[in-house]
Amino acid sequence: MKLKLICYWVLTVTATVELLVGAEWDLAHRPDVVQLVTHLGYPTYVLTILGFWKLLAVIAWLVPGFPRLKEWAYAGVFFETTGAAASHIASGNKLIDASWPLILAALGMASWALRPQSRRFTVTSISSTTSIPARS
Repeated sequence: MKLKLICYWVLTVTATVELLVGAEWDLAHRPDVVQLVTHLGYPTYVLTILGFWKLLAVIAWLVPGFPRLKEWAYAGVFFETTGAAASHIASGNKLIDASWPLILAALGMASWALRPQSRRFTVTSISSTTSIPARS
């Protein structure tokens, strides 16, 4: 069990560092990132949006509690990274260009799969004051 927790944290920290670097590059509108995004056909303002959401995903992944928010953050990172890979392929870039976003997607999925029970969204993680309507 301890090995699983160590693997979880190594993968999570690696992915969050990459997300933080990506967020900084997006928010700073680095010239190379602007050139890439415009080559892919997106307006440059999308960098501000992506950078902001990457920062929020890092916070959601690392802060204890909030299991539903963590689920949404993992999903958002998955959609962003696989969407980036699809954009590379659709724009005619080399397959190697699509591999980097897919590697980050794989890191996120592995982090999600290895997360401890305390970071999982389950029915028991819902407050006991919340009622779930019965199916009719």
